[in-house]
Amino acid sequence: MAQLLDGRIYAEEALEEVRAQVEELKKQGVTPGLAVILAGDDPASQTYVRNKGKACEKTGIYSRTIILPGEVTQQELEKIIRQLNEDPKIDGILVQLPLPRGLDEQQALACIRPEKDADGFHTLNAGKLMLGLPGTLPCTPKGVMRMLRLAGVETDGKTAVVVGRSNIVGKPVAMMLLAANATVTVCHSHTKDLGQVTRQADILVVAAGRPGLITGDMVKPGAAVVDVGINRINGKLSGDVDFASVEPVAGYLSPVPGGVGLMTVAMLMDNVVTLAKARAKA
Repeated sequence: MAQLLDGRIYAEEALEEVRAQVEELKKQGVTPGLAVILAGDDPASQTYVRNKGKACEKTGIYSRTIILPGEVTQQELEKIIRQLNEDPKIDGILVQLPLPRGLDEQQALACIRPEKDADGFHTLNAGKLMLGLPGTLPCTPKGVMRMLRLAGVETDGKTAVVVGRSNIVGKPVAMMLLAANATVTVCHSHTKDLGQVTRQADILVVAAGRPGLITGDMVKPGAAVVDVGINRINGKLSGDVDFASVEPVAGYLSPVPGGVGLMTVAMLMDNVVTLAKARAKA
């Protein structure tokens, strides 16, 4: 029976660390600030933004949410980002994805100054991750790595398989696992016999956006399985891993909900504090 990778416990620990750091910064006259831009009325995005606001409140981070209509133009969106770039109260800027149809996400993210890139999606920060240089890390992959470390899952010399190759999760988590001395394979929709590959994994990270994709017969006994998928089926959240069949096989398993999603928000708060510290030293 797998040990649960409980995002609630790990996220609370991380948020408490952030809260203590925020208190120290405030003693120095620095209040970390996060601005979140939400365009359109996507229900999942609205939930994420609310959760981010609650985490800011809990940790003492100054929070500003800018809500824009779905009909906002690219020019209007970029103008707001540029204003936030110049705002001394804001250390981190986050554009909630996905943006409404017709808006260019990459162009919008490129407008954020790299030193205010709270999500780690700017091409400069993505390039630094690729090169192994210090920079802001994407929140979800950072949360995955924190979970593995806190659970005592060894990465050095282990075989890791990442299912999914998105710029938000798949590619960056593969780079982080590689930096942690794992041997990494990335699978995707064109991978032949997915189960044959996943059964080799000591560490299996699944971020494909396909409910129940990974079943118990596709998992190596004792493996650490991290489910990053968030799928809404009949109003209920489920992951990319079939929890019921994988739990008896895996050594470690993250649930959905209650797993990586909570870590994502906690790592965002951690990123904002790191950016505020850099501003205080500048």
